[in-house]
Amino acid sequence: MKKVLKYSFSMIGLLLIVCLTVFVVSVKASGGEPTLMGYQFKSVLSGSMEPTFQTGSLIIIKQTKDGKGHNRGDVITFVDKNDHIVTHRITEVKQAGKEKVYTTKGDNNDGVDVEPVFSNNVIGEYTGFTIPYVGYIVQYASSNIGSALLLFVPGALLFLHGMLTFRKAVRTFKEEYGSASQT
Repeated sequence: MKKVLKYSFSMIGLLLIVCLTVFVVSVKASGGEPTLMGYQFKSVLSGSMEPTFQTGSLIIIKQTKDGKGHNRGDVITFVDKNDHIVTHRITEVKQAGKEKVYTTKGDNNDGVDVEPVFSNNVIGEYTGFTIPYVGYIVQYASSNIGSALLLFVPGALLFLHGMLTFRKAVRTFKEEYGSASQT
């Protein structure tokens, strides 16, 4: 029983290390927010949408191709005129030629956003799925120091696990075959 429990903890730890490594690599490869099958993970950096989601949360958005299919009340993620990525709620929809123009507002803000959002600036729509506090980890992992540390620690733990396993195998080998050669 003790051997099974030890093996289980070892495998869970190894799986955790591998998952952390894959997470850090995907964050670095994607430039900050990993994308999976048309969904993107975004870190919430301000409190403008509280209480819908808290600062430091990780939200999931469904990426959009043209940004025209959104309605009043939808929460969209878009690029503003300063190239910042913003997630706010649509308060008004207007048609301007072939393009839709959205007026947006953060749920926690007093007034609507000054600049309208053109449909070609929309990245995606909030899916309603939020993971509190994980956004802080994603932000940390996307920094140079954070990614180095989050890659070094799992690597060091994986190396240590390998060394301990190798040492145990050598000891077992010596016990089994070392006594047989002495007879």
